[in-house]
Amino acid sequence: MAVTIRDVAKRAGVSVATVSRALNQSGPVREDTRQRIETAARALEYRPNNAARSLITRRTRMMGVLLPDLHGEFFSELIRGIDQAAQAEGYHLLLSSSHDDSTELEAALQGMHGRVDGLVVMAPTVEAAVLKDLLPRNVPIVLLNTSDRDLPWSSLRIDSYGGARAIVTHLIDHGHRRIGMIEGPSGNIDASERLRGYRAALKEAGLETDPGVEVAGAFTGSSGYRGAQALLGLEERPTAIFAANDAMAIGALSALRAADVAVPEEMALVGFDDVSSTQYMIPSLSSVHGQITDLGAQAVVRLAEEVAGRAVPASPQKTIPATLVLRRSCGCGPGDRERAEWERKREVHSKKEVV
Repeated sequence: MAVTIRDVAKRAGVSVATVSRALNQSGPVREDTRQRIETAARALEYRPNNAARSLITRRTRMMGVLLPDLHGEFFSELIRGIDQAAQAEGYHLLLSSSHDDSTELEAALQGMHGRVDGLVVMAPTVEAAVLKDLLPRNVPIVLLNTSDRDLPWSSLRIDSYGGARAIVTHLIDHGHRRIGMIEGPSGNIDASERLRGYRAALKEAGLETDPGVEVAGAFTGSSGYRGAQALLGLEERPTAIFAANDAMAIGALSALRAADVAVPEEMALVGFDDVSSTQYMIPSLSSVHGQITDLGAQAVVRLAEEVAGRAVPASPQKTIPATLVLRRSCGCGPGDRERAEWERKREVHSKKEVV
């Protein structure tokens, strides 16, 4: 038979209410009494009934996490940060994807109703007015990568504008005057902020913005491949490409290699996010490090603070700075050896084809 809280109370010689306060840390208990209760619980191998506990404390020790997608390295690294921090805070996760659709977001919220103590929500394509209508007001919420500062919830976002502006300025400082951009999806706040940063860097350098070198993308490898093909097809092709995320940069690299365009000698290439695979590309990809894992971890810590009623920062909005990680693809870093290795592999492959 399972050990109950009443068994612990009887062994410790206290009331059930005192055991509940001690084990749930929900009220004052003398230290010697707390130690006696914890000793009794260990001796009896007591395991709290989380369902019963939630009826008493009105907490489930669950956090809801709603993301636009679960596929790809960006979301993998974000979820890793969320999971690690949730474990440290003593929470489990209920995870769902909205697929960038407000109807699916609403359905996911309904499925989590009453089952979570708080929500981490990333919905970069959902308008602020829609979020205000959809998101509940009776649970703490932390938003990720939402620019509207009038929303009544805490929010964390990566500095997409500043990161894009910095990496395009780096390309300009290294002599590039015609820089193509593969954009993110229309209506996505991160994509629009990176486009804004790209244009700001050009304007600050006295360079004209040419819509002809701004091509559509969708934050996917295939769209990066197509975007690079479109830029290579221009009569006056750019000398450098800024892809608005690393998945598109990797796709663009594949397109450049297929077209026998040497990177960075004939075309410099940079991305955004600095996902782990960028350092293993040949050549290694320069990118903007957006602290993705830390973004997820900070969101959980902030949410746990709000659930517990602990003090939170005076400003509910926080921008996480982005930094440049410069590698071989833009002409930086010790890339001669990896370039030589690629050339060697390509030569071997060509010989096999001839044979």
